[in-house]
Amino acid sequence: MECGGFAEFARQLEREGELVRISEPVRTELEITALADREMKSPGGGNALLVEKPLLPTGLISPFPVLINAFGSERRIELVLGVPVEKLVEEIRTLLRAEPPRSFREGWELFRKGLGLMQSRPHQVKYGPCRDRIVRMGPSAEIDLAILPVLRCWPKDGGSFITLPQVFTKDPETGRRNVGMYRMQVYDRATTGMHWQIHKVGARHGKEYWKKGVRMPVAVCLGGDPILTFAATAPLPDGIDELLFAGFLRKKGIPLVRCETVDLEVPASSDFVLEGYVEPPELRPEGPFGDHTGFYTPVEPYPVFHLTCITHRKDAVYPATIVGKPPMEDFYLGTASVRLLFPILQSNFPEIVDLALPPEGVFHNLVFVSIRKQYPYQAYKVMHGLWGMGQMMFTKILVVVDAEVNVRDTSDVLFHLCANVDPERDFLFTRGPSDSLDHAPAVPNIGSHVGIDATRKLPVEGYPRPWPEEVSLPSDFLRELFARFSRSKEGKKGAFRR
Repeated sequence: MECGGFAEFARQLEREGELVRISEPVRTELEITALADREMKSPGGGNALLVEKPLLPTGLISPFPVLINAFGSERRIELVLGVPVEKLVEEIRTLLRAEPPRSFREGWELFRKGLGLMQSRPHQVKYGPCRDRIVRMGPSAEIDLAILPVLRCWPKDGGSFITLPQVFTKDPETGRRNVGMYRMQVYDRATTGMHWQIHKVGARHGKEYWKKGVRMPVAVCLGGDPILTFAATAPLPDGIDELLFAGFLRKKGIPLVRCETVDLEVPASSDFVLEGYVEPPELRPEGPFGDHTGFYTPVEPYPVFHLTCITHRKDAVYPATIVGKPPMEDFYLGTASVRLLFPILQSNFPEIVDLALPPEGVFHNLVFVSIRKQYPYQAYKVMHGLWGMGQMMFTKILVVVDAEVNVRDTSDVLFHLCANVDPERDFLFTRGPSDSLDHAPAVPNIGSHVGIDATRKLPVEGYPRPWPEEVSLPSDFLRELFARFSRSKEGKKGAFRR
């Protein structure tokens, strides 16, 4: 699905039966959270909600509707991508397997693939709907973040937080762009926090501006083509342009317009663009905030974003999400990202069969991976390799199982973990960076990790006895038997017929 903005996205979701409109006023403080949380914890992720009359703390109705849980189901993710996730996975596999052409026909196909990637590059245009309304900061400007229906998500949050921002920054040395997603606590009419943690690219860019002693330009986009929100949340390898990734998924380049007050380019389809700057080394207390860990993260100092201009579409819809105890909307975003990036991971570790991040692990805490084991201690090789891959460095518990175990079935993984593991022999402890939001480590950003080898053991791995065989019935026998005996569709529940 190609989409101009979140208003069009909402109409598409409604046509597909994936959206519920709420026409009566709903408070941005806690009430939208409660309704959205109920949907997110419903089977399959519930429905997206379009709150048409968000009630602000001032008692006024915001002129901008709120769209929430828009990414909260497999079906809605498919609508964002335009095709099933597995189809895109196969396209990525094909690109990674590309070999030198052996014929004119193979050469032409390779050229077409390369041309498609070239056409995915973002490009500049003179105008976009994100410029329908422009309000600059100045003596007579009425610029005010209070007009946005920013949510106060949980009772003990430090304030209202922008939760789906696409934060645009660029490296002052290379000019290379980054689009990250960092929560933004609204302090007043023209300033917010900028919660980029020390491991994030935005924080790295900020340090470079700090060294130079110059103001850092920042642009924050909300909404637009939903593929942009998806790309901003994806844990892409460092150096991969999120907009190029979005263009690849959309099969066409993302059109960009220049900002009004800062030297940055932003997607022309955005619903809102907040332009401004961060002034290193200015910091301000930020939080607490009920985060994806399911706990409140504490008050800590973070950079301050100063607003210089707001632009928005005339039909702008404010995008929002909430995070907290799983399952939440972010589970579906994260799952799709992992599937899309899995071929890249598999190209580095060909023994990996599958990988899953169960929702209980809130992304970083728990990872299951299955491998085709060919030699001793291969599970440990995979553990060390994964801990060295981008945000996988935050994984606290990494469980490696054999190829036939279904890592997307937590019960199957736990059965084999409990059956195959001798804790003294099969647990590997190490130390490394930890997620800034993880409250368990005694020191922030530094923690321990454990790898658990739940694979069958070889003699040289300290298991001299024969490994037992799992009990099962032959598949041919079962097919023949079940063809003879099937559940009766009539009569008593559980009755059989021949």
